Amino acid sequence: MGPGIAIREYLEYVVVRLITPKQEAGVSHVEKAGRHFFLIRLHPDDAGRVIGRNGRTIAGIRSLAQASAEKHGLRVTVDLEDPLAGCGR
Repeated sequence: MGPGIAIREYLEYVVVRLITPKQEAGVSHVEKAGRHFFLIRLHPDDAGRVIGRNGRTIAGIRSLAQASAEKHGLRVTVDLEDPLAGCGR
């Protein structure tokens, strides 16, 4: 298993345990120009749980993903998909 896949599985593991129902979350992974981009998909009601108070939860998730990536010489970006995108806001 490559490091990019391992980071994706870590993100899925953490995010799925923070939310309910579990099937409403996912992580997509794209590699462009030597950088790995991870986009976390959530239901709008679950965004607050993953972001956390003052963004601390998502900051911790990003820090751990970046630490793992640095160990393997990778550059990563972890973002949340706008949960209201496509909802006509």
